Amino acid sequence: MRRSPNLQIMVQAAQKAARSLARDFGEVEQLQVSIKGPGDFVSAADRRAEKLIVDELRRARPGFGFLAEEGGADGKEATSRWIIDPLDGTSNFLHGLPHFAISIALETQGELVAGLVFDPIKQEVFTAEKGQGAYMNDRRLRVSARKELERSMVACGLPVLDWAARERGFMAQLDRVSGQVAGVRRFGAASLDLAYVAAGRLDGFWEYGLKPWDVAAGIVLVREAGGQLGTLEGGELMDGGTLLAANPQIYPRFHALVAG
Repeated sequence: MRRSPNLQIMVQAAQKAARSLARDFGEVEQLQVSIKGPGDFVSAADRRAEKLIVDELRRARPGFGFLAEEGGADGKEATSRWIIDPLDGTSNFLHGLPHFAISIALETQGELVAGLVFDPIKQEVFTAEKGQGAYMNDRRLRVSARKELERSMVACGLPVLDWAARERGFMAQLDRVSGQVAGVRRFGAASLDLAYVAAGRLDGFWEYGLKPWDVAAGIVLVREAGGQLGTLEGGELMDGGTLLAANPQIYPRFHALVAG
């Protein structure tokens, strides 16, 4: 596969951060942890990885802006910006669960044009560019071809503490979906859930209240792998509503099932 210069820069930045995260993961009990909000933890490893990514991207593309989970927005007038989650799956990381990822997307003039999701533990690099397809390492990705919802495996986010999805009717959604599919999974890292839909490992995914840095790269991956995305509320994909992704064969029924 051929990578554009921008995507190559993204990969290099992610590789630097991945090495740092892998080292910190090996010493997870010694990390300095602060509480950012209910069920949402931020660690020294998180901030360190973001700095490595931002420094690398800024050095390569000084005119681009940033939207990052820890660092907020920078360069708001720029026509291109990086959307970064340096550690998606922070709670998994801090509990010693080896399922987390780095997510980087490139948005140009309001359009997502490239995405990367990097799993440092499995050394799986999911990449996609508009019109160029999606890949895992060097293997081309396609969403699953499964047509029967009854044989499909889907993933979701589960309510924790005061997460607003509980009041948005999530438990009724889960009851409807779990009664119609082969399995429901909750892995705790939305970027990887979307990457797994792109790779055909999952047939569908839904979650309410995700942030742009959680989903931007995954949106590009699913699109380029031939998947379908939408929201229950009808808004933009990164607006924090209920995001759905699935292969085109099951998407209409899956959307209707979640919507009730």
